[in-house]
Amino acid sequence: MTASGHPTPAPGLLPADTTEDVRARQPTMAVLPIGSFEQHGAHLPLSTDTVIACTIAREVAAGRPVQLLPPLTVSCSHEHAAWPGTVSISARTLHAVVTDIADSLRKSGIGTLILVNGHGGNYVLRNVVQESAGSGVRMALFPGSADWDAARARAGVQTSGHTDMHAGEAETSILLYAHPELVKEGYESADCVADDRKHLLTLGMSVYTESGVIGRPSLASARKGKELLAGLVDAFDEYAALFGARTEAHD
Repeated sequence: MTASGHPTPAPGLLPADTTEDVRARQPTMAVLPIGSFEQHGAHLPLSTDTVIACTIAREVAAGRPVQLLPPLTVSCSHEHAAWPGTVSISARTLHAVVTDIADSLRKSGIGTLILVNGHGGNYVLRNVVQESAGSGVRMALFPGSADWDAARARAGVQTSGHTDMHAGEAETSILLYAHPELVKEGYESADCVADDRKHLLTLGMSVYTESGVIGRPSLASARKGKELLAGLVDAFDEYAALFGARTEAHD
């Protein structure tokens, strides 16, 4: 905890490369973590999605000659607006920022951009990737739903992806493993199941949960978090292969 009362920032979330490091690596692929700044109940920080996206991005970039970019920390969290602390930008702004980054990378000789998305509400990223065909920068959105499903099965996560929507078993597990200092007491009794949320985009989250949690964080564990990350790292190999990315260990 800092002197101002704020939690100490999680270490290692920003890349520490110098220009010479990037020059020596000669990357042809960049990895961009995209998170959010939104409520995650009382037990996880507003930066949860950003921390998770950065953690995944750092793990998949390790051992590959890629350029790991700093995260986008504010995105499309409008459904969480009822809770203090949540900050959003419009989908059109997120679209513009990501495409501007891709254009900048293209000018520096990087022709592939992987978007590591930590927030399910960033629907516009699918359109960004869809529209990237023929733009000069090939893109992919990671992890996909199938990647998460496989990782959840590997980790023994008990709740489904639908039930475990927000601040639940998976997200809490990843932070318990990677950044336990960010998880506050009380997650063991914070479960809230709201599987029938047909009108969430219209009405917002607050109609379906008072706490902001939708899921079962009581089932979370550091062991599950470790296996979730390992499963996602394995899933990334398929994406790297699409673009002919190599691992440094094989050079």
